[in-house]
Amino acid sequence: MTTEPEGELSRPARRQAEIAAYVVEHGSVSASDLVEAFGVSVMTVHRDLDELERQGVVRKYRGGVSAQPTSVFESNVAYRLNTAQTEKAALARYARTMIEPGMSVMLDDSTSALALVDLLEDITPLTVATNFLPAITALTGRRDISLVALGGIYSATHDSFGGMPCAEAVEALHTDLLFCSVSAVSPTHAFHQEEEIVLVKRAMLRAAKTKVLLVDHAKLQRTALHRLAPLSDFDVVVVDEKTPEELIRPLRDHGVTVEVATF
Repeated sequence: MTTEPEGELSRPARRQAEIAAYVVEHGSVSASDLVEAFGVSVMTVHRDLDELERQGVVRKYRGGVSAQPTSVFESNVAYRLNTAQTEKAALARYARTMIEPGMSVMLDDSTSALALVDLLEDITPLTVATNFLPAITALTGRRDISLVALGGIYSATHDSFGGMPCAEAVEALHTDLLFCSVSAVSPTHAFHQEEEIVLVKRAMLRAAKTKVLLVDHAKLQRTALHRLAPLSDFDVVVVDEKTPEELIRPLRDHGVTVEVATF
């Protein structure tokens, strides 16, 4: 009997990781596509997809699987990290202009806010509070950055901490700035698919003096189940330059301050 070397993934686990990467890259694929791509049976594909769905990496539907968000399903963090990268970089560069040395900054668990992390080094000293594990990891040991790691209930799907313990940790703070994002924006409100995520984001809104919403243009054309807050609760909504004027105009017509980040 052979065994896998210690520390290495089993063959099914390796295949599942490869399938996950394939779905994340393509966004949405059919089960037959995966059978052909990986040379395994339909039964094996469905077994692997059941496990990946259990982990929150993908969402199964009749005949296929998707990593893309819906109105009730938020994408796994691996998918979000690989989407709208140019737009998120532009949003982050704009956000950086709002930060001055000595400030306290809160970042939510969005990949839009994460894009800001690598731009902070030359505007220190700073205090940064976040519940997003990739941001916490990136900021650990950064010179002249005081890191406040907001703990709580860990979600592998989002690679972040949440729930009531996290909301309570947030409410113990009062920061100068909050940079956050959401899954969907209407002309009047910000939305997210998951109630637990909304709980923490609302606490963050209460805990910050100046609140900045970072949204790429695709989010102004989506819907999500739970209403987070009126856009009037944000001091600034920053969009990227691909956002059509016909989507920006209704926001401004409702009194929202909208800034456009260029590439």
